[in-house]
Amino acid sequence: MPWNQPGGSGGKDPWGQRGDQQGPPDLDEIVRKFQQRLSGLFGGGGGRGGGSGSGGGGSAGGLSVGLIGVVALLVWLASGIYIIDPAEKGIVLQFGKFKGMTSSGPHWHIPYPVEEVIKVNVDAIRTVTHSAQMLTQDENLIKLTLSVQYQVKSAENYLFKVRDPDYTLREATESALREVVGSKSMDEIFSEGGGRAVLVNSTEKSIQQILDLYQAGLVVTKVNLERVQPPQAVQDAFEDAIKAGEDEDRFKKKAEAYERDIIPKAEGDAQRLIQEAQAYKKQVVEKALGETSRFSQTLKEYKVAPEITRKRLYLETMEEVLTKVSKVVVKVKQGSSLMYLPLDRLMGKSNAAPVQQDQAASEANSENYPTPKPRRAIDLGRRSR
Repeated sequence: MPWNQPGGSGGKDPWGQRGDQQGPPDLDEIVRKFQQRLSGLFGGGGGRGGGSGSGGGGSAGGLSVGLIGVVALLVWLASGIYIIDPAEKGIVLQFGKFKGMTSSGPHWHIPYPVEEVIKVNVDAIRTVTHSAQMLTQDENLIKLTLSVQYQVKSAENYLFKVRDPDYTLREATESALREVVGSKSMDEIFSEGGGRAVLVNSTEKSIQQILDLYQAGLVVTKVNLERVQPPQAVQDAFEDAIKAGEDEDRFKKKAEAYERDIIPKAEGDAQRLIQEAQAYKKQVVEKALGETSRFSQTLKEYKVAPEITRKRLYLETMEEVLTKVSKVVVKVKQGSSLMYLPLDRLMGKSNAAPVQQDQAASEANSENYPTPKPRRAIDLGRRSR
């Protein structure tokens, strides 16, 4: 029956008090009873049972405590197992002091609080970007944006030499950039011929010197000058100057390309002309030597038979001359007219239309003067001479 029904619990409430008593339950009594139950579970005395009952509870409680202790020890020892990735280095601390460094792979250390392992990624490329307005050597104000890429070179120095190495890198970048920009004029910085490259290289070298001085354990891999802006009032003029410089560089490269193209051709033509001149020289010399030899042989024959040699030379000369002439004029004995022989047309070297015209003219003249045979005409010419 419910405790609040008549006769259900003998007039007592759930805390063992009678219904006619006023006030809340005794909390101290509840806590005391709870402590007694806990001590009974773990072998403590004070239970309501007899002496033999208390002894049996103590043995069971001691075995439970020992088992829990062994399990806790194993869990604590197992917490010392750790794995280092290939891109990481493990720094082992013993009571907060540097003990050693471990490479990639599985390892074990005495668990916390005796030893502690800190993992540092030494292969990752980290980047910091810095923007600032600075004065140049000629007291001009410019705005630069610089990005620095870096890696961890020494994990030990990275953790223990400097409190915040990344912040130190940012400050070193600021200092190095101001030092380099302050030593150069604005024209040197904005020049495309190498001013920016010198600025980047000098800044990178200065940053690394500062990091090495502080033993920050960092190494700068690359510095990029992302943007350089002149003062707003002269920005348009600077853009025009930069464009003019780019045009100058473009035309210079174009001229160099033309030079590389025309010089080899000129050298080739010169070499060809030299070779042709040498060949012509050799040809003329050889021809002169041949003419000299021929003249010497002719002179020898002339001394033996002068008259025959003179006639032969005359005939050969006339033959050579007449073979180059396309027209021959022959004087006819019967009359005072001259006969014209168109040898070029007789030999078929002219076009058809001029040949027809010349044939018509020849037919008109042939009525008055018969045309002899070519061989006879040549013989008459030779006899007339």
